[in-house]
Formats: sequence, C-alpha cells, structure tokens
Amino acid sequence: MNITGVHKYFPGVHALSDVSLDLQRDEVHAVCGENGAGKSTLMKIIAGVYRPDDGLITLEGQPFVVHEPNEAYRKGIAIIYQESSLFPDMTVLENIFIGHEIRKPVLRGLRSPQMIDYRAMREKANAVFNRLGISVDLDRTVRTIGVATKQMIEIAKALSFDSRILILDEPTAALANREVDALFKTIRSLKSEGVSMLYISHRLDEIFEIADRVTVLRDGKHVATERVAATDRNQLVSWMVGRSLDNLYPKEDVEIGEVIFEAQSVSLRGVLEDISFNARRGEIVGISGLAGSGRTELALSLCGLVPPDSGTIKLNGKAVRIHSYREALEHGIAYVSEDRQVYGLVLPMTLKVNITHKAIRQITNLFSVINRGKEEQIAAEYMHRLAIKAPDSEFVVNKLSGGNQQKVSVAKSLAVEPEVLIVDEPTRGVDVGAKSELHRIISELAKSGKAIIMISSDLPEIIGMCDRTIVLKRGRKMGELLRNEMNQEQILHMAL
Repeated sequence: MNITGVHKYFPGVHALSDVSLDLQRDEVHAVCGENGAGKSTLMKIIAGVYRPDDGLITLEGQPFVVHEPNEAYRKGIAIIYQESSLFPDMTVLENIFIGHEIRKPVLRGLRSPQMIDYRAMREKANAVFNRLGISVDLDRTVRTIGVATKQMIEIAKALSFDSRILILDEPTAALANREVDALFKTIRSLKSEGVSMLYISHRLDEIFEIADRVTVLRDGKHVATERVAATDRNQLVSWMVGRSLDNLYPKEDVEIGEVIFEAQSVSLRGVLEDISFNARRGEIVGISGLAGSGRTELALSLCGLVPPDSGTIKLNGKAVRIHSYREALEHGIAYVSEDRQVYGLVLPMTLKVNITHKAIRQITNLFSVINRGKEEQIAAEYMHRLAIKAPDSEFVVNKLSGGNQQKVSVAKSLAVEPEVLIVDEPTRGVDVGAKSELHRIISELAKSGKAIIMISSDLPEIIGMCDRTIVLKRGRKMGELLRNEMNQEQILHMAL
C-alpha cells in the first residue's frame, strides 16, 4: 500500500496535511506521534471510516477508494481498535461473523432462500484460531472472556475476512506483560504468513521490539520514516514532540509533611485483605502490583465507590465514615479513574461542564442556580494551570486528544480542592509528551502540599515519581519500598 500527499479537514482543523506512508509486504510498520498528531485519522481513512479530501492511496498498484469499513474489509484491510468492538452478550462465533455470515440455500435451486451455515462458520473459525495457535470456546459469550482473549477474537474476526493488512491501534493498552508476549508471538506468526501490519502505540519499547520500520507524525504532518534498527528512543521522542525530552519524570524535591491520610486494616471480601498504609503532605505514594492484585479495587474502596467490608480511614488523625464518593469529596478525597472515557468524563459535553460538575456546590447559590461567571472562572483557571489545549471552555471533550482528555479528568478532581488525590493509571494511553506534562502536574500538586496516591502498572513511572511504593499481590500488601530502595527487580520480586 502507498499513501501519497493525503489531506483531511474537519471544521476548524487541518487534521492531516500532505501525509505520505508506504506499507511493504510482510512488514510491521509502526506509526507513532503525540495525541492529536493524526494517527487515528490516517488509520480511519485506510479503514474506510473517513474519506481523504486530497491525495492518492494505492493497493497493489491500483487506486484504493473505499466508502465504508465493510468495503475495506472486502478488500483485505481490517482495523482493530483500542476499545473492544465486540458485542458482550453474543457468542464468540457470532461476533466473528456478524455482518458477513456464511450462508447456504435452504433448498436446491437458484431462487432458494438463504440460511446461515453454522457448520461452515465453525470450521472457518476453528481454522483461524488454529492459525493463531489458541483454542477458544466458540459458544461462550464474550462478556465472560478476559481482555487478552478478546484481543485474539478481534484478530480472528479480522482474519475471517482473509485480511492481508491489519491495523492494530494500541493493542496492548489493557494487556499484562505475559499477554503482550503472546500477542507479539501472534504478530510474528502472521507476518511470516504474509500479513502486513500497521501498529500504533505510545509504548516506544514495543516499537523497538516488534516493528521493522516506524513513521512519526506531528500536528497532522509526516515528520520521518526510518528503519527501527537505525534509530533510537531519544530520536523518536525528539521527532514526536519537536524537542528533546530530557526529563520524563520531573519529580521535585519536596519537604514531606505530616500524615494526613491513613488506611487501617482495609478489607473487601474476596478482593482485599487487611491493607494498611498512610500518606503525608507533599508525598507521592505509589500502589504497584500485577493485574488482579487489587490496585484499582483498593482505590475504589478508599474513595467510597466500593466501600470496604471492614477497616478504618483517617484524615488528619480523625476517623471518618466514607460510604459514597460524595462523602469522600466532602472529606477532601478525590479520585481520577483509570478509564477516563467511561468513568472519568462526560464526553459529549463541554470542557466547562466536565471541569466543574464535581464542584457543583461551589458554583450554585441557595436556590441551586448556577453562577455562570464562577463556572467559567473555575474552568478557565484549570485549563490554564494544566495547559489544556482547546479553543475555549465551550469545546466538546470528545474532540480533544487523549492527553488533553486526561488533563480534564485531573482538572475535574482538582476543582473540588482535595487534600488527598488518588490517581489510577494517570498516563495510560497518552503520548510521551503528554505523559511528561501529567508527571509535572502531579509533582506540582505534591509540592503544593497535597498527598498523592498514584496507582500504576508502569514500573518506570512508579520508580520515577514516587517517594514510597506499596506493593500488592492478590489483594494483600506484600511490602513497602522507599524511593532509594525501588527498582524493577525488587518490585516484581514482591509482586510475583
């Protein structure tokens, strides 16, 4: 496939400007760039979701024009999005063939009505999964299946169209390390069978492990295409952000104050068991552990979203009762969810509404009438403090890049002026430039005297940003490491 001089316009935005890219046979070609660089727009053009406003795309030397995704599928191109596109209450088999079921005539004859040929679909599905080297129960509903297997079902669905080109958009975002290894094994196998892949990822280490070439986009423009073996991480970062990024973890030296938050013997039946720790003013306390260790469940318990069965939470030395998130906010505890699109933001609404809706009591009078001036003032303040890139506070959140959406999610929690901020996977799914900015914001919040509890599966982030780290395993606290004791080996030793 060759893409030459492609342009794409949206109202007020030149999303792609003269972008060119080529994909060779049997190649894994990585595409990277900051959030808003144009990666997803380009992939959606290839997949038939959008049409280019200018430029030329050819496939096997012939002009490539598609008007909708099914047409792209029929031409051998499939896209696997970061968010699952599977129907949770349908079976694996139904998900794989939905929209392109294999059919057979009910009766012999040219005009016979058609019926679904379940035997042929099962045979083809089993052949695809054999090709992927895994076994999946075709009659199982997708809702009951883990994230890693869902990813393989997405790939199987794409291969059921006999796809020659796969577009993988952040395929490892929700996978654990072992699951990533299994996915890479599948990618290498498909590559050996002649399948070409476009691989979008913010995780630069993955690009160096799995890709043959890499193309960098910035602000909707092509910056560079290079063989992975001929470049390095620093060069990629420089191309992506337009400058060298010397300090990804800008942790400031802060004088740690008194204890303001304590969790004592927090337990949640079947999930958490007797967990105790504290956090001080100016301190960033990390919560680390493998998938399923109880990290997020602990956060939800501390902020009242899933109240614990037993245990005590103290603020400034006094025990407090927290049975709901509203009560947590009233006590000065705010939570930034790991899933900003589902739990963190109201995507179809404006920046102003998203930033201020947790702080609704601060902007309403005795008659529950919103003070529009105060609402605008708070929104403008946090847009400035967190450097949120948007034309104004009336901009709709779902039009923002992932990094800016994450900043809005943080701003929403800061608007209630908490003493304790719990951030769950604060930089998941954002580019390296936005990651550095979010780390700066977290560091500045700690410096201002807030206690930060940071949950992350990114060990370099934990080591680079935290003063102490609590390590969990199967819902239990396995130990605690000070900043000078932290390294990946020590954390993993405790977590495994």
